[in-house]
Amino acid sequence: MNIYEQAKKQSYFFIKENILKYNQLRNYDFGTNKRNNVSCLSPFLSHRILLEYNLINDVLKKHPYSKVEKFIQEVFWRIYWKGWLEIRPTVWNNFLYDLNTIQFNKATYENAINAKTEISCFNDWVYELKKFNYLHNHTRMWFASIWIFTLKLPWQLGAKFFLEHLKDGDASSNTLSWRWVAGLQTKGKHYLAQSWNISKFTNNKYKNVKLNQNALPVIDKRDYKISPLKIDKTDITNDQLLIFDNELDTQFLELQKYKKIYFILLTNNTRSIKLDVKVLDFKKKIINSQVEKIDQETKIIDENGLINITENSKNFDAIYPSIGENFSFLKRKIKENDLKVNFITKKEDDYCWKYSTKGYFNFKLNIPTILSYFKLN
Repeated sequence: MNIYEQAKKQSYFFIKENILKYNQLRNYDFGTNKRNNVSCLSPFLSHRILLEYNLINDVLKKHPYSKVEKFIQEVFWRIYWKGWLEIRPTVWNNFLYDLNTIQFNKATYENAINAKTEISCFNDWVYELKKFNYLHNHTRMWFASIWIFTLKLPWQLGAKFFLEHLKDGDASSNTLSWRWVAGLQTKGKHYLAQSWNISKFTNNKYKNVKLNQNALPVIDKRDYKISPLKIDKTDITNDQLLIFDNELDTQFLELQKYKKIYFILLTNNTRSIKLDVKVLDFKKKIINSQVEKIDQETKIIDENGLINITENSKNFDAIYPSIGENFSFLKRKIKENDLKVNFITKKEDDYCWKYSTKGYFNFKLNIPTILSYFKLN
């Protein structure tokens, strides 16, 4: 069974057996051997080997919206975060810049990433993250809060640590979730982990955790105004297609019109944030599972392979990879090699992102409109 088949099977089982318990049990972290209270589909969704809209459609074919509303809202968070970052690209650029300039206590940082703090639950989560490349969502919130407010480490380093090790590491969801915990997304409103909350939602596995529960929100005086990127999109199609590892859905395209299809996986030689070897291996397997589905000429290449093919051709279609490592790399190569890239976006994304100008509450109010527009309900 390849990864795509595994993803579909896991999705089907969760929708059939466990989704109706999601709202009641989703905040509990029962441990690595008991994850049936959550879907664990995020590694597939973040690479779009499963598409969010298709998942929502599958859910609503099986259950009425009123009974699965919370799960659907959580899926839409991913779309909202992506849209929010798309119209504020300087947030990502400043995040990468800050990683090279911020001051921090190096001893505290080393202890944190090597599970040598005085907080046992935090140390366990570090081990879990490195071993399984996954953490429960509620645990991620506790982890980030402890990192920022108890260990007093910069949120940017924590976001980097997650991106290095998470199989579902995503530029928008990860970066903005860390900013939300810090109090930067909704200015002045931060998330403080509480000992009683950790105890309750781990079934008393961790008790009397000593935390800084009176910390103030992080302050960033930089102003991130809405400034949408100008993405080159035309009706003229090229005969070569570029697909990056975080945008692997191809069902909305007429692939037969392309003579060559290139799947691109950047190595750590090019990445600003170096990925754990198990994360890179997971990405390779996901790409291979997509290649197996396509009955025409495809090739998996890295950054050097992309540079090589641009020596003979300057015109490409590309599934738009969104703000993050892949887009940053491609944007540099477009400029350096005078490439003409026609970006292809999904109509669903284009429609949803226009509701991402404000906070998620505003986006959530429009979910029924979105579902109706795409006839997902």
